[in-house]
Amino acid sequence: MMRLIVPVAAAAAVALLCVSQSLEAQRTHVIVISGLSGEPAFKRTFDAAADAIHDAARLRWKVPDSSIVVLSEDTIVAGQKRARSTRENIAAAFVTLSRRVADGDVLLVVLMGHGRPGSKLNLPGPDATATEYGTWLRGFARQQVVFVNTASGGGDFLEVLRAPGRVVLTATRSAMEKNEALFVGYFAKALASDESDGDKDGRVSVLEAFRYARTEVARAYESSNRMQTEHAMLSDSLLARSVSFGASTSSGDPRVAALVAERQSLEADVGALRLKKSTMTPAAYDAELERLLVAIAEKTQAIKAGMPR
Repeated sequence: MMRLIVPVAAAAAVALLCVSQSLEAQRTHVIVISGLSGEPAFKRTFDAAADAIHDAARLRWKVPDSSIVVLSEDTIVAGQKRARSTRENIAAAFVTLSRRVADGDVLLVVLMGHGRPGSKLNLPGPDATATEYGTWLRGFARQQVVFVNTASGGGDFLEVLRAPGRVVLTATRSAMEKNEALFVGYFAKALASDESDGDKDGRVSVLEAFRYARTEVARAYESSNRMQTEHAMLSDSLLARSVSFGASTSSGDPRVAALVAERQSLEADVGALRLKKSTMTPAAYDAELERLLVAIAEKTQAIKAGMPR
């Protein structure tokens, strides 16, 4: 029998092609909802964050305009026409995108504004509750959903919306943290720049964006000698690690590309392991999970070492 010997460089090139094809097959869809601001300063913050996420999705992630919905309190923002962020328009946006998604796609939902009692975001007209958002998300059961509530007092959304295949982020850990939340600006910056790309693979994972924003929030409070009144929360760090935004890997080095492909395979193994947890003993599950996470960490360090400085 003749053995086929594939050179390392060729194998790495094949790995890079497989990664690129995988990333292209997994499409991203985005809904950004900006509620009532109440004050001009808040409005400027929310508009800037919404614009940053919109531009990142369109220009950096190559998401088509038909898969990006931005709703705001005003119908005209920076000369651009937008639909208002009413409860009816929000519901319609979820329905529209639910007809566009394919299995395995990613839906990113970002809320910004001021939270209200009863797990609500302050909107023009009747407010929508966290439970209603959960109802609208039922149309995305076969997709990976990233739901981010950057509003003040929005911590209750995490437990209401927590579900398999879904990552929920909140700027606060409870409805009692009602002061202005700085998280929104830093999270938008994390998605729109390379600063949060810790492993330098050209893509920003949800976990990287969360950690970046959380760190910058803490630094902002410390530098101004204020007591920190917001503490961001994340529902699923493993899934948050595996969901990333970006068009492609940033390195043309085939060795780095191969390492990225190997790490993504390990991350997929973590997802598969989680599905088998109920059939395994706790000791066996913990041992295998630890093995995979250590391997992922080692691949990440190797990728960093191989990236140009």
